[in-house]
This record gives sequence, C-alpha cells and structure tokens, in this order.
Amino acid sequence: MKIKYKGIIVGLGLLLSATSAMAFETKAKYALLMDADTGYVMLNKDADVAMPPASMSKLMTAYLIFEQIKSGKLTWDTEFTVSENAWRTGGVKSGSSTMFLKPNQKVKIKDLIRGIIIQSGNDACIVAAENIAGSEEVFADLMTRKAKELGLKNSGFKNATGLPQDGHEMSSFDLARLAQALIRDFPEYYPIYSEKEFKYNGIKQGNRNPLLYEVAGADGLKTGHTQASGFGLTGSVKTMDGRRLIMVLNGLKTMAERREESKRVIGWGAGSFENITMYHTGDVVDNLSVWLGTQKTVPATVNRDLTVTVPRGLQPDVRAEIHYEQPVSAPISKGQKLGTIIVRGPDNQAQTADLVAAESIEKVGYFGKLKAVVLSWFGK
Repeated sequence: MKIKYKGIIVGLGLLLSATSAMAFETKAKYALLMDADTGYVMLNKDADVAMPPASMSKLMTAYLIFEQIKSGKLTWDTEFTVSENAWRTGGVKSGSSTMFLKPNQKVKIKDLIRGIIIQSGNDACIVAAENIAGSEEVFADLMTRKAKELGLKNSGFKNATGLPQDGHEMSSFDLARLAQALIRDFPEYYPIYSEKEFKYNGIKQGNRNPLLYEVAGADGLKTGHTQASGFGLTGSVKTMDGRRLIMVLNGLKTMAERREESKRVIGWGAGSFENITMYHTGDVVDNLSVWLGTQKTVPATVNRDLTVTVPRGLQPDVRAEIHYEQPVSAPISKGQKLGTIIVRGPDNQAQTADLVAAESIEKVGYFGKLKAVVLSWFGK
C-alpha cells in the first residue's frame, strides 16, 4: 500500500491561534453550530445532552408527513378530519400554539403542513398523527423509530407536538442532523420553512423564526418554547460564500434573547470560518501505473468534492492522504475504485472519498503480455 501526502502543515503558533479563534460563549444552555456540508462543529455546548425540544420536535412530525407525500401515500390535496381530541388538546381551547382548526372540519395536507411549520399548530400535528397512524401515541412511536433510522442517538418521542411529557427529548446534535435530513431528503418541500406567514380560517399568523426577518440567506427551520425548555431555535442559513450553517439553541430566557443570540451565533460562524475544497469531483489526483494494459498509466480521480471547514484568515492545516496500490492490473473500468483519499483539516476533521479510474483501459493481447514479461526480466 502506497501513501502519499499533499498539503500544508502549520506550526504550533498558528494552531494555537486557530484554537483561540474558535472560542465563543453563548447565553444558551444548549448550543450547536455546524457546517451542513462538511459536518464540522464550530460550537458545541452540551450538544449531546438530551433536552426538552418543545416545538422543534415538530421537525420530525413534518419529516414523516413529507415521507408519506413523496411515497405517494398522501397528496397535497388529501383531506384529514379534525377530531374533538385534536381541537381540545391542541386547538384554541388549549391556550397553546394553534392553527385554529375546528372540530369535524376537513383540512388539506397542503394547509396542515403550513399550519405545523409556520404557525406551529399543535392541533395540526395531532390531526396529522391521528389520521396517519390512528393515534398520536402510535405516531410518536413512528417518530422514535425514524429517529433511529436516521442515526439520532439521543431522541425519544411521546407526542407529535413537543408539548412537555416525560421521555420526549432530543439533543442539539439530533436536531441538527434532522435538519440536515429534511434539507437533503425533501429539497422540493423544504422551501415551506422560509415562508413568513400563513392565513387559515381567516386568521393570519407569522413565522416565529427571527432569522427569516433579519439574516440574509436564512431559510428555516423551527422555533420552540415551553416553560420546561425555555426558548429555542433550530435555524439554517446559506451564507454569502455558499456555505450552509445549521444552528441549534435552547434554554434561552426570552424571545428577545433568542432573536439576538441566534443572530450573534450565526454571524460569528459566518465570519470566523471558511470552507477549503482541496479536490473537486473529477480532479485528477495521481496517475497510477498499469500492468498488462493498453496504456501505461491510468488517471485516478475523486468521486466527490473534498472540503473541510477551517478558521477564516489563518493558514489552514490541511493535508491529503492518498492510499493506493500499484500497478493496477488491466482491464480497468471507468469509475473502478483504485484507492482512498482522505483530506484532513483542523482538529483532525476528515473527509473521505474513493479514488477511481477516470477512464477504461483494456488488457493487452498475447504478444503484449509476452513483451511485458520479457521487459520485466530486464527490469524495464
């Protein structure tokens, strides 16, 4: 196995400077700021601790509804019936966030999903849960099962709304990963999270996400608040340089504190870090020798972009490790895996991709083999 290195190795002073640049304090009890593309964590304050997520757990409620629509089990015009339970538990009589649905009313999915995302309607969540799974309890079990499928390690659901209940919890990391999954799996539906208002039953309500009104590039996702959780926000912003930042804050004292702290955290992340792409998809990394092929070498490329997040304005500690064996025996097919390439950045963060053949190479015939054997006798 041959290993090659390419990159810049910085001195201790610069590494210490980078560590200092990443220091940041927030008033939130729980906090996470990560780059959605590289997975690099810029801010971590008890991000693995399970906490009451309040309405931020409605992200999972929406995920399951989106799945039903994408699979064809539901359409945007499918109608659900509002039960007495949904009206009493999550409607106007509950005194909680509501879509103002009425008992026995028929409501279309396209309205219901906006009632969940924009208005944070607890009645809308219960209606969806009862009509999809038969009961909110069964729907909560589906939410927990989906969390496990998505690799969320500190999440358990007891209801579809996020209202306080023992065992209903998520970590900041899980909320961020769920936000990633929503953006990745449902790009056609995700823009609903950027809609600032929705009117239903003659009542117009605004989206509570403060980032949508005050931060350029903000396009989601969900606020949350109960007495147990404090004020929280799972937010997403596309920065001017094309990065997507995902932020989770929880445990703030007031709505105003949530607004100011979310802007401050996003602003710090956007200004203090940048992404370095060492290789783009299709870049030729090396030329590997070929045994018994119609060509002596094969160009090896990467099958995806390799990007790492680094402190902005500091010379980054970025290097590539290229692992492969040569010569490569012909025949070789275009796209065939030839090795692995790992790009490492600060804090030893790593991005890995396959090293693949950029073109096909055929195997030589009988006389070509004979020539190769003879040349090998003479060390050529």
